[in-house]
Amino acid sequence: MTALDRTALDRAQAAMDAAPDDTGARLAWFDRLSGTEMFLLLEREADGARITPRVFAVDGADLVVAFDREERLAAFAGAVAPYVALSGRVLAAMLADAGLGLAVNLGTEAETVLEADATAWLARTLAQVPDAIEDRPDEVLSPDGLPERLLTALDARLASAQGRAVMAYLVATRFDGGRRGHLLAFVDPAPGAEGALAQLVGEALSFSGLEAASLDVGFFRAADPICARLARVGLRFDLPEVVAPPVRPAPGSDPDTPPRLR
Repeated sequence: MTALDRTALDRAQAAMDAAPDDTGARLAWFDRLSGTEMFLLLEREADGARITPRVFAVDGADLVVAFDREERLAAFAGAVAPYVALSGRVLAAMLADAGLGLAVNLGTEAETVLEADATAWLARTLAQVPDAIEDRPDEVLSPDGLPERLLTALDARLASAQGRAVMAYLVATRFDGGRRGHLLAFVDPAPGAEGALAQLVGEALSFSGLEAASLDVGFFRAADPICARLARVGLRFDLPEVVAPPVRPAPGSDPDTPPRLR
């Protein structure tokens, strides 16, 4: 496998293998797995929303196999085989419910096997979300003391949240009674997106490896007076907009541009 052939999951695997005692590298691999589209080998074609993964009994453990490239799945199966594509986080939740383990990229240089307890741990980790605050902080201040690893993880997560909010501000907070903390304040979230945004923040916290790190999540409208204070002192994250695919006119719909024959 050349450097150009390596996927993002391969690179995370290589970093983990190079530093087997580095918890951060191991968490980074799980983080990458959770966000990767995986191709799960099936026993038979999906029946609507119902799927039957092909299960392999290996040393007393029941495993399914999934790959981060379709070509890898085809090479493993040796022929055309049914499969379904789903994210690593969805796959982990499904396997945890079924008590199954997972073989990742089996037959490649980057193969890894997760037993059932590991997929259950991943599912639990991905299910954690930070607290959504209902009270307003009495004071917002510039964020201070948060590790660079967490800031990088937040930036990567929010870059994938197209259209779910306009922006977010990270600030330090002080509440009546003396409680202090940090708040990630989303501005103008899309209707119904609050849960998904809180989930993204929870994942960034979980895979940062920082057990002491904590972060509240809040949702505000741009017209809310607190947003002016957030803009003055907060660290701003701009969330990308959803880009609509270009609309192509149907062939022959423009009389000045007739369709071409092949």
